[in-house]
Order: sequence, then structure tokens, then C-alpha cells
Amino acid sequence: MDTSLRRSRALLTGYFLGLGVVMAVWGARMPAVQHAAHLTTGSLSLVLLAAAVGMVAGLQAGGRLARPDCLPALLIGGAVALAAALAVLGQCRTLASLLAAAVVFGAAHGVLDVAANTGAVRCQIAFGKPIMSSLHAAYSIGALGGAALAAATAGIAHSTLFLAVGAALTASVLGAGPRTLTLSGADPTTLRPQGTDRDPAPGRVWLLGALAAASLLGEGAAADWAAVHVHFLHAGTAVAASAFALYSTGMAIGRLTGDRLTTRFGASAVVRAGAVLAAAGLTTGVLAGSVPAALAGWAVFGLGLSGTVPCLITTAGGHGPRAVATVSVTGYLGLLAGPAVIGALATITTLSTALLLPALLAAALAALTRHALENIAP
Repeated sequence: MDTSLRRSRALLTGYFLGLGVVMAVWGARMPAVQHAAHLTTGSLSLVLLAAAVGMVAGLQAGGRLARPDCLPALLIGGAVALAAALAVLGQCRTLASLLAAAVVFGAAHGVLDVAANTGAVRCQIAFGKPIMSSLHAAYSIGALGGAALAAATAGIAHSTLFLAVGAALTASVLGAGPRTLTLSGADPTTLRPQGTDRDPAPGRVWLLGALAAASLLGEGAAADWAAVHVHFLHAGTAVAASAFALYSTGMAIGRLTGDRLTTRFGASAVVRAGAVLAAAGLTTGVLAGSVPAALAGWAVFGLGLSGTVPCLITTAGGHGPRAVATVSVTGYLGLLAGPAVIGALATITTLSTALLLPALLAAALAALTRHALENIAP
């Protein structure tokens, strides 16, 4: 195996890992951000909305710019901007300053997300075998590590933590800068994508985006409602909090093994079987009405959905970076809207009934996977 390909894979693993750490630290210390700026729940929602708007803009800009010759600059620039924005967010004490910093933070996240995924698609094609799942596993592991770091430093001011994480990420990115500049060496010159930015096969791309939204709606539901669901079943605070940790563990395990499964059985079979597993696991966990069943259900749900996004991004990458951006934007809309939709349904019916929505979407994902991922090479 070419040394440059191994180096490119290691570098991309680092970028995914760092992105996971930053996003987990930011999310885990959100209450401290709210307290420091004396924000109401509504004001905090505006900050999160500003970050979402920035992320959509960053994804779109990244999709237009993510050509092979620009990828190293986008990776370095996006990561440094994300680190700087995190550090600045820690110093903000007013709603206005938080809104401005959140827009930059979201935009940097979007640019880095597209650049990392586009680089991962090209690196995978050069390898000639699936590696996308292991790269996304690095993000999941980084998120677990970031959440653990945030919990371990709960007694330290969030501004100090944000500054330290931002400085560490910046130092790592700049230190790896010379090697990142050679990342384009992983792109085979004979590559002919399945589509181009002029002809992005819009029907297939929008279907991929819809499936990504269905999958990420489930991720949003797990992040915001898993602990609430288990607590609703009369579990203690610590046990309830473990629900999302179990979901994340299932996701990480699935992604660490996903490349081998994709190589052996194909992307369509892996995603379809995983979606069926996710639907069955969450449905059982919700309907059983017991704490052990609910915890197991969330873990199986994460395991089942683990291969979906890596395979969808790989397929989108065959149509060019703009398709990656389109699928990412559509998917993140599901992630952002999911918790609110679940909450609205819960007020009309019950939380248990509302949580059947991600299970139903997983079942729909299984039904539509064959058409979306057919004839896709590793």
C-alpha cells in the first residue's frame, strides 16, 4: 500500500477525531454557556439556530470549493477556524457576541465536514476498499472522548476548557499542516466520478439526502430524548444518562466493524440489515416499557444505524463534492428538526408513541436502501 495513502488516511482520521471532540465539548458544556451569558431557553435556541445557519452556509461553500487542489486548505482553514470559534465562544458573555461567534463556529463546522468527507471519499476510492466507516468511527470516538473530557473537567470554567481544546486542536492541525498539503496525492488521476457538478444526478442525490435525514433524525432523537425516555421509566439520573452513552457505544462499535462488513456483503446489504436491526431494537425498547429493555433498545438502535451515513456519503461522493454538501445539509436538517418533531408529537400523544417515529423511519430506510445504493462500488 502506498505510503501517501496510509498517511492521508491517518490525517483524515485525525480530522474526524478532532471534529468529534470539539462538537462534544461544545454540546456538553452548553448549560455553562447559558449560565455565563444569562440566557433564557429561547435565547439559547437562537444561538443554536445561528450555529445551524452558519453550518448550512459552510456546507454549501465547502461543496463549491472542495476540489482536490483546494482540499488541504479547506481542511486546515476549517479546523483552525473551528478551534478559534470555540475559544471565542467560551469568552462570550452577551447574546449578541454569542450569535456572531456561533455563526462562525457553524460555518467552520460545515466547511470542515464537507472537506473531510470529500477527502475521505477520494481516499477510499484510491484504497479500492471501504474505509469510510472507520473514519466516521473516529468522529464517534472523538465525541465520546470529548464528552468524557467535559465531564472530568466539570469543575473548571468552560471558558478555560474551550480555550485549551481550541489551542490543542490548532497546534495539532498546524503541526500536521505540511503533511496535509500533500493530501491530494491520495487522489488517483484516473478517477472518473459517477456524476459531475454539472450533472449531479439530482434524483439519486435527493434520495440519499432524504435517507440521511431519516438516519440523523434518529441520532437527534437519541441525543435529546434517550435519557428523558429512560428517566420517564423511573430510572435514576445516572442510569438515564447512560442511555445516550450506550447508543454512542453501539454506534462506535458498528462503525469500527463497518468497513469489513461492507467489503464482504456490500453497502446496500449492510445498510438494509442495520436499518432493520435499528427499527426492531428501538421498537422493542419502547414498547417493552422497562429500563433494561429501553437501554438495550437504544444501544441496538445506535449499532443498527452506524453504517448508514458513511455509506450514503460514499455514494454521494461519486457525484462530486456538491452532492456531498447536499446530502450533508439535508441530513443535518433531520438532525436539527428531529428532537423538536419528537417533542411536538409527545405533547399530542405520549413520549413512547413519539419515539416510534425514528423506528418507522429506520424501517423506511431499509425499504429504500436498495434503490439508493445499488451498483455502488466500495
